[in-house]
Amino acid sequence: MKNSKKHILWAAGLVLASFSQAQDLTLNDSCYFERQGVNVLVFSNSFNGGFNDEKNSGIEIIQHGIRAIQGGAVRLNNTPEQWDLVPKMTFRKVDREQGSIEVGLRYDDYDFDSRIVVTAKGEAVEIAVWLDKPVPEKLVGNAGLNLEFLPSRYWLKTFTMDGRLNRFPRYATSQTVARPNSEKPRQFKGFKTYDDRGTGCFVDPLPIETGHSITMAMDDPERMIRIHSNDAELKLYDGRMLAQNGWFVLRSILPGGKTGKVVSWMVEPHAVEGWIRKPNIGFCQVGYTPGQPKVSVIELDKNDSPKATASLMRINEDGTVSKAYEGKVDAWGPYYKYNYVKFDFSDVKAPGIYYIQYDTVKTNNFLIDPHVYDKITDATTDVWVPIHMNHMFVNEAYRVWHGEPFKEGYLQAPPSDHFDIHYQGPTTDTKYKPLELIPGLNVGGFFDAGDFDIETGANINVVENLIRAWELFKPLRDETFVSETQRYVDLHRPDGTPDILQYIEHGVLNLVAQAEQIGHMASTLSNSVLDNYHHLGDAASITDGLHYDPSLKPYEVSADGKRSGTPDDMWAFTTRNPRLDMRAATMFAAAAHALEGHNDSLAARALKQSKRLMKEAEELLSQRTESKRNNARTGLGGIAATNLQLYIATQEKEYLDVFEKEIWKELDRNLRFSLQTALDAIPYMNEDYRKQLRPYVEQYATYIQDFDRQNPYGVPIGTGNWAGIGPLLSFGTTVCFAHLYYPDIVAKDEVYRTANWLFGCHPYHNYSFVAAVGAARPKLVFYGNNRADFSFIPGNVAPGVLFRKPDHFENFDDWPFLWGQNEGTIAGNTQYIIFGLAFKHIVEEKK
Repeated sequence: MKNSKKHILWAAGLVLASFSQAQDLTLNDSCYFERQGVNVLVFSNSFNGGFNDEKNSGIEIIQHGIRAIQGGAVRLNNTPEQWDLVPKMTFRKVDREQGSIEVGLRYDDYDFDSRIVVTAKGEAVEIAVWLDKPVPEKLVGNAGLNLEFLPSRYWLKTFTMDGRLNRFPRYATSQTVARPNSEKPRQFKGFKTYDDRGTGCFVDPLPIETGHSITMAMDDPERMIRIHSNDAELKLYDGRMLAQNGWFVLRSILPGGKTGKVVSWMVEPHAVEGWIRKPNIGFCQVGYTPGQPKVSVIELDKNDSPKATASLMRINEDGTVSKAYEGKVDAWGPYYKYNYVKFDFSDVKAPGIYYIQYDTVKTNNFLIDPHVYDKITDATTDVWVPIHMNHMFVNEAYRVWHGEPFKEGYLQAPPSDHFDIHYQGPTTDTKYKPLELIPGLNVGGFFDAGDFDIETGANINVVENLIRAWELFKPLRDETFVSETQRYVDLHRPDGTPDILQYIEHGVLNLVAQAEQIGHMASTLSNSVLDNYHHLGDAASITDGLHYDPSLKPYEVSADGKRSGTPDDMWAFTTRNPRLDMRAATMFAAAAHALEGHNDSLAARALKQSKRLMKEAEELLSQRTESKRNNARTGLGGIAATNLQLYIATQEKEYLDVFEKEIWKELDRNLRFSLQTALDAIPYMNEDYRKQLRPYVEQYATYIQDFDRQNPYGVPIGTGNWAGIGPLLSFGTTVCFAHLYYPDIVAKDEVYRTANWLFGCHPYHNYSFVAAVGAARPKLVFYGNNRADFSFIPGNVAPGVLFRKPDHFENFDDWPFLWGQNEGTIAGNTQYIIFGLAFKHIVEEKK
């Protein structure tokens, strides 16, 4: 698995660690400041504009393994929101001789440059702002040095400012002022995060405290930090006054008319002497079947010395505890900032209740039982999916999840560069004029994620995932009442029709309406104003339900009560994308087959649109250069996938001929991306096809096993700005289908990789990433449309552990607002359904 050199280097590192306990912050080889228990990162992760949540950027402090302090930079607001302007990093210079990191920052909107220099000063760092030119006149009083503190790690903790005692509030209760809009710094691309309701003013928080020296969390040594400034006043704000995802902010205003070093702070994060991170014992919270591989991956601090053994403890029927197994701990080695060992207890097969003990650390209990995976998709299909049905009133027992949203329908989007990265070109590509009502779109579809738009690409994925689940496994579970006529959904009420089939129908209704009314697929149906986009609460209250009439004054309602002057109506973004049309054609063909006998008229409409969109998309793509045409065709299975689904729906040989011609090209271009399409075809193909596909599956088997050398968890781990659940589930699904059709090549043991990761065997902590699924410890908070409640929607699947450069993984379970690690999406969660059904099918084969 690993070469001996790696083991030798790791062992040497452990020996050196025992001699390198210096308590001064120093620059390490990864170019950040470090002492035992504290890391200070200086723009290892830079700001990135509107859609990238800047709560992962700037100067970041990881204290005792938790990144609870971030955002250190020159900012233009007391408590910056996501769409407030962020500085662009123009350079980053590491000076090892001086023990400093210097970063250039620029605001192009104001032609404003600054430099931040962070220098190690014993157990502290000095953060200094340097200006070569004075602060621009428009920014005097607004530009300041900010540093942000994660509220969930500090609320109810004590702090002292210049000797005055205080406590961080659990809920935002400080004061605000109303300031003229003319005084508000420009926001990203000119967007507005607020609705001033005609007052001409915006809300600005007032400081909780001011002074020159602050000590935070004296009552919690792992959070304690001291900050002092001789040349500037420190102001402490509560960013939650403006936005539920706001952090506590410490701020010093840059003086006007000055250059050189204009503000400096001395920042000393406390480090507990000799601190070593508690081992994170990764295991499957759902449990294990008796015959499956059972390997715990244990994540260790680099200063920790691995123990020789670990134990599996059994909880007996009389409540006593006995040792069921003791085995050696095998070294895997370093992976980013931690070291890893493995504990294999596969020999234990007796059903029962167990926990793992490594040194003094005990896990929560879990089961070994043949039925542990039986219900892993139930919460997702019973609760999460129906709650995200758009244009429906959704009820659960005594609770209303949301009323019927967007009764007024959707307007044609005007040319625009949208805050959610949607784009409407210079023309509408439709027969509709900008802001004209497009009829018939307010039906069906699913909310994308923690917001309430219909992302067309995501909804196509949803329908495809559900169709695959229906066609292959025919899940007959019926726990949801769905009435498209009444526009009403009631959870936990059977209605005689399999839920999956009704969800397919609901998704197709909106997508067919797009094709019929627009003439092609919209990129999205989304919010027209930013103040609505970040709405938290009942989806039905985002808009007023009345058609927008620009002849009326803002907030005025017409005499007949059907129109208003409030420009809150949703927009349809309709710039044509033939690649998206091709994906829709694939989905419509599959939907026509799945809906046959359930909703024949909708099936016929879907098939008609599939054939038309494929033909038109091919014509449009033929006008592109060959390289661009091939790139478009390879997206999500490309032309082969579309023709496969059309063949399944129609049994017309012309589609089969195209599939057989194209699939091998796509496999040669990108095996990992195209193999699932090739596997999907097996039930409809002859034995020669299966034989021809065999060498590609053999290549994929090598790809699967190569992950054992890449990381200790044996799965693809994302290191981008989204934690990577999509590629992981895609990988897991393909592994399952490869085993189903080629069990002699891809062994059954391989299908457990993704499940282990999902349910607790991963970095940072060992919680299950699926809400309400897991033994005693699934994740408790998620980024959903109820995130302000610090809660979850059952069945939600989190993106997972988010990678922060250069070497830190994290997944907060006490702060839901970081979407890159906590937001479940409709495409991802329905991808989990098909993975879960395929996985359960394999597990149950020889139960």
